[in-house]
Amino acid sequence: MPASLTDHPATAAPAAPEPAIWSRNFRRYFTARSAGLLSWAMLPVAVSAGLLSAGRGLDTAGYAMAFLIAPFAGLVLFGGVLADRFTARRMMIIADLTNLTAHVLLAVLFWHGVDRLWQLYALLAVAGTANALFQPGASSTVPLVSRDVQGANGVLRTSEAITGLGGPALAGVLVGFGSTGWVMALSALAYATSAGCLFALRLGPVPAPPAGHSLWHHLAVGWHEFRSRSWLWGVILIWMVYAVLAWGPQLSLAAGVVVPTHGPTAFGLVNCALGAGTVAGGLLAIRYKPGRPLAAGAVAMFAYPLYPLALLLHAPVWLLAAAQVLVGAGLGVWGVMWSTVVQTQVPGEVLNRVHAYEVAGSVGLYPLGSALAGPAAHAFGPGHVLAAGTLVALLTPVALLLARPVRTLPRVPDRPGSHPDTPAAQIS
Repeated sequence: MPASLTDHPATAAPAAPEPAIWSRNFRRYFTARSAGLLSWAMLPVAVSAGLLSAGRGLDTAGYAMAFLIAPFAGLVLFGGVLADRFTARRMMIIADLTNLTAHVLLAVLFWHGVDRLWQLYALLAVAGTANALFQPGASSTVPLVSRDVQGANGVLRTSEAITGLGGPALAGVLVGFGSTGWVMALSALAYATSAGCLFALRLGPVPAPPAGHSLWHHLAVGWHEFRSRSWLWGVILIWMVYAVLAWGPQLSLAAGVVVPTHGPTAFGLVNCALGAGTVAGGLLAIRYKPGRPLAAGAVAMFAYPLYPLALLLHAPVWLLAAAQVLVGAGLGVWGVMWSTVVQTQVPGEVLNRVHAYEVAGSVGLYPLGSALAGPAAHAFGPGHVLAAGTLVALLTPVALLLARPVRTLPRVPDRPGSHPDTPAAQIS
């Protein structure tokens, strides 16, 4: 396999370059990602609500989510290797077609009634595996379809927040009308749309690792590239502590505070405020381009402790919602800065594997923090666990700013003049 693969026959460059963000390729990619994100956001709510509405217990819904998430967490590293070997676009199309098949079968299963749980669990495991194959390429494709990588990430982060708000609500409404199967059918249609848009991309030659090496060798190379960048593994190390002690426990602890006092509707509105803030942060990050993006993102993360602090102070719902808007804005800015730095600082031929290690490290410990929230609350009291999480959330941006490689990492300028629909737009 040569050092670069022709992912799709390149088209001739047009006379005038397209916009830095909204190129033809980016419009197709944006549609694909938005469709996939909507489906992913609907799936947990539809499955859980559908099972509970059918008389199944909470344990069944919990097992279903485990079969969905576990393959993703366990296989995302291999997804990075496969994306590098066969190109990210091909792996994403395969993943979408796999998800399309799984969701059609899930629709049939829910229409006829889930009599055999193993069938449901197996299909959810297939969906989780497909997302593990898709995720590494989702990051590495952005620099190939847009000259303004940070602006493109801001647009995608905004779309992620909007689909994260609308997907669960849409799924809940459809399940409320007894139509869990139709949620799955709608998701299948969304994955078909995503696959079609990805197939229509015109990327030209894309970076690829040399052929002739084993899967384990490519994993080892990805690990070497990951650990050779102190700013990269430094952020992930800090984020792992944050995930276990602050991010992971917060949702269940917040529910224990808000729902008994203000009711489930108020809790839903407070979490919607988080999504609204993330939209605002994503939109801000489209234009705000600091010279040191990770330092700017770390400063934005100082907003995160506001929500757990408001919970500790038994703030009214409006103040909890206001805190969540600020938290979402901070997370939105950080997310765009982080994604852009990884995509522009890591060479294209190893980006999929490095991104897979990054995802595994940053997200992998979230379930542990969530699982430990209950036992820790019983042992120390919810207030003490929430206070510890607030302190960790405050120390997280402090640690990021104290780490010199993180604080001083410069921004990579946008590529001037190149056309994102031609080989000149490939990652160098």
